[in-house]
Amino acid sequence: MNSSLHYSPPPLLFNGHLETIFPALARRVAIAPYQRERITTPDDDFLDLDWLKQGSDKLVVLSHGLEGNTTRAYVKGMARAVFGKGYDVVAWNYRGCSGEMNRQLRFYHSGATDDLDTVLQHINQKTAYREIVLIGFSLGGNMTLKYLGEERLRPNNIIKAIVFSVPLDLHASCIQISKRENWLYAKRFLKSLKKKVADKAAHRKELDTRGLSRIKTLMDFDNYFTGPLHGFQDAIDYYTRCSAIRFISNITVPALVVNALNDPFLSRECFPTDMLQNHPYVKLETPENGGHVGFTQFNGNGLYWSEVRTLAFLENHD
Repeated sequence: MNSSLHYSPPPLLFNGHLETIFPALARRVAIAPYQRERITTPDDDFLDLDWLKQGSDKLVVLSHGLEGNTTRAYVKGMARAVFGKGYDVVAWNYRGCSGEMNRQLRFYHSGATDDLDTVLQHINQKTAYREIVLIGFSLGGNMTLKYLGEERLRPNNIIKAIVFSVPLDLHASCIQISKRENWLYAKRFLKSLKKKVADKAAHRKELDTRGLSRIKTLMDFDNYFTGPLHGFQDAIDYYTRCSAIRFISNITVPALVVNALNDPFLSRECFPTDMLQNHPYVKLETPENGGHVGFTQFNGNGLYWSEVRTLAFLENHD
């Protein structure tokens, strides 16, 4: 990698936790208002898509992280960066993440590539983009890589993918985020997920929430809700069948995976250097710093390092 693209964090962000927390709390990104489009899924649910359009024949599709949405600073920052380079942008909200509860009993999960495919098929039926680039963060990165590695028909105008802070091994990453030093993240995610289940139960009486108060960990939640609601036997079955690490070997478009070594969410299994060393399409980069969906930079153009790295990969393959 070009030395000018080496990431060094600001001195005040001196560990992975600060690199993770600071941008999540402090970053503000000004962009033009999104144009929202609601599409219907094959099972009569809906997905809300947020667009920035400028009549381009190139499109970037942005997939957010766990309990995120299109208003998160990391999504808006990337949208602004690639829009400034001439791309149309669509950031899509997963089921139940756009500010309105989805209709069906199911929600979203790390392997919900059927919804990503619904978005892409809709786009290609509506607009003849010459090139589509997929960019994903965390859970959205896992979903993106899984989609590209699955045995399925995909639009042939997908030309590249870029993903950051990806829990390539979902089981190992769930164990990692549940460690004592990461209790703040796990508690925050669990509180949000449990509230979402309670809100859904107000509309779908068949959703059994009697065990909700007894759920103390993210794995408990996946065992009781995420797995069974989405056709998996339990949490382990869900993690096993949806981890991108099982699919990444089959990817046949240029893809960049950037996982910081000090990311508090990622286990050692999320850095498969040996597996990807000779992969003809997938490039793994493991900077020492960056945190989880962090990569803060203070500069005049407002771009974070992840956005600078993305623009470089879009222009070249290195």
